[in-house]
Amino acid sequence: MSTALIDQTLGSIVSSLAGATRVLRHYQLDFCCAGNQSLAQATAQRELDAEQVVLALEALDANADGNAETDWRGASSNTLIEHICRRFHDRHRQQLPELIRLATRVEQVHGSRSECPNGLAEHLWNMQQELESHMLKEEQILFPMLQRGIPAEQVHGPLSVLRYEHEQHLAALQALATLTQDITAPAQACNTWRALYRGLEELRDDLMQHIHLENNILFAGDTRHP
Repeated sequence: MSTALIDQTLGSIVSSLAGATRVLRHYQLDFCCAGNQSLAQATAQRELDAEQVVLALEALDANADGNAETDWRGASSNTLIEHICRRFHDRHRQQLPELIRLATRVEQVHGSRSECPNGLAEHLWNMQQELESHMLKEEQILFPMLQRGIPAEQVHGPLSVLRYEHEQHLAALQALATLTQDITAPAQACNTWRALYRGLEELRDDLMQHIHLENNILFAGDTRHP
């Protein structure tokens, strides 16, 4: 087993290895809010075969084709904040209204089917409201403080609130997975239903990456610079 991987934190693995988010999510390892745990600690906590997880991660590394994700650990706070707002805040504001529309349509047409995710549109609407409130707090309060060069450890209050809200967002994703059979469309699903689930999968991946970048890199402490 690779000691290099087993001793790394989940946040570090995700930051440096393209595709690692998919592997860790498959094994239900929380790289967002528990990104400071080592892979050894995380697998032991979930009673997983650590060697199996390491082999899956090493396979990603062996198959890397030069399209690795950007490693943001060396970026300035300003650069990372700009990326987060453009790549994730703007994107979530585009994703959720369309997903709510699609979910509403699926429930209206297929609500009598046992596989139909009844209640999904309302759940997505609640997620949209909570996420919009969260992003505004970041854009109007926390991000300007970090951009002025105030170290993360000196804004403990806002950070504590936002980290807690991140945990709520992940709980909402778990509830979403429960409603949708882990975002798995039934065999006879119509095109609208399949489009909805493709969008939900994208939202889940984006939101988890968003939270990871904030918790494990931007909020990491005094190592960041404006």
